[in-house]
Amino acid sequence: MNKGELVDKIAESANVTKKQADAILTAATDSIMEAVSKGEKVTLVGFGSFEPRERKAREGRNPKTGEAMEIPATTVPAFSAGKQFKEMVAPD
Repeated sequence: MNKGELVDKIAESANVTKKQADAILTAATDSIMEAVSKGEKVTLVGFGSFEPRERKAREGRNPKTGEAMEIPATTVPAFSAGKQFKEMVAPD
């Protein structure tokens, strides 16, 4: 499912226009990205959590030359699925 299909589904489910659904989805994703970029955790109960995670510096290899190189520490966005989401994907 791409963003256009998701907008269509939201518009149908929430009984709003596609333009309104697109604005809502854009506002939600922008708000999540902004919060996580500031170091905050965003939790949507049942769906999951978005948070920044620290990745340690490590040694890697240049795929062309095979030469060892240092990969610097960085912060990356992470998503952890909630219990309800996990159960929907893989029911017991």
